[in-house]
Amino acid sequence: MHRRGCLANRFVRVAFATALLSLTPVAASAQDSILGSDWSMLLSQSSLKFQSVKNGTKVETSGFATFSGEMDQQGNVTLQVELDSVDTKVDLRNVRMRFLFFETYKFATATVTARMEAGVLAALEEKRRLQVPVEFELDLHGVKSTLTAETVLTMFADDMVSITTSSPVNIAAADFNLMDGVAKLQEAADVTIVPSGSVSFDLIFKKQAAMADGTADAASPAVATQEAEPVVVETAAPVALETSGNFSVEECAGRFEILSRTDAINFALNSSELKSSSFDLLDTLVDIVNRCPDMNVVIEGHTDSKGSEAINMQVSTSRADAVYRYLLQQGVPDSRVRPVGYGESRPLFSNDTRENRARNRRIEFVAE
Repeated sequence: MHRRGCLANRFVRVAFATALLSLTPVAASAQDSILGSDWSMLLSQSSLKFQSVKNGTKVETSGFATFSGEMDQQGNVTLQVELDSVDTKVDLRNVRMRFLFFETYKFATATVTARMEAGVLAALEEKRRLQVPVEFELDLHGVKSTLTAETVLTMFADDMVSITTSSPVNIAAADFNLMDGVAKLQEAADVTIVPSGSVSFDLIFKKQAAMADGTADAASPAVATQEAEPVVVETAAPVALETSGNFSVEECAGRFEILSRTDAINFALNSSELKSSSFDLLDTLVDIVNRCPDMNVVIEGHTDSKGSEAINMQVSTSRADAVYRYLLQQGVPDSRVRPVGYGESRPLFSNDTRENRARNRRIEFVAE
């Protein structure tokens, strides 16, 4: 009985070892095929679009020109979207989206992170095409939220994978503190806007070249295809679709008008001291002034009607002067800008509510 027991135990150990050895090549193959390498997104073959609805029935499709993505060896996917690259096909609308809606002077990028599970990737290798829900985190406008996208994964080459939405992802403006931006867009364009949009994407990822030690060759500018032909790994430009060099007269006027609607220049209570939260927008203004060399800018200060007319005139003038001095400190020539205070004489709204009075207290920029 003892000898039989030993033989049985030996048989179990041999069988278990044989099973482990038989599994090892399969695991290594899966590791080499997908999870053994980093993957980079090909911008020229990918798209990221969103649809919005205005005036009840008019659907507009826009997109982003510059975004980048990667998937690491653990299946972690990251997508970085340059919000300045928003593309509505109209320059003025692009600028409104940047400054009034996304507030790109404060929130330059949106980030998407997701995890592709090993089991899903293994099934993709076998079936070449899968329809699966993908949970992802969206970091937009200073808010992080978890959403789900219904996607189709396609492996159309051993070193090429696409991730495509099978149905649009609905994103509500209120979930990302964008309702003020919706209101500003509506006022600037004189339209009504549905406060949510639907996003769709088609992302193409290519496997990076692997070095002899099995790590990704991140330093190499090329990726080897099955035919051993080099393919350049694309990287996103810092900003897309913005006019290079100087702006036209029309582009300058539109930008100064839109910057005047941001409500992003703020002062300490009962003071002309600029809050530091104003600096990002003012630095953007400096760039625009420099790129409009044939135009000068009037910095207009305005107040509500509370207090005496004389005090309001003094406050509006000193606040316009504070902006003027900041621009000079950033290198804008004195001859290009001048401050003017109008006090309470040019209200945008009646001064009958707290909200209206707050909107009447403002800095505007007028090209001349």
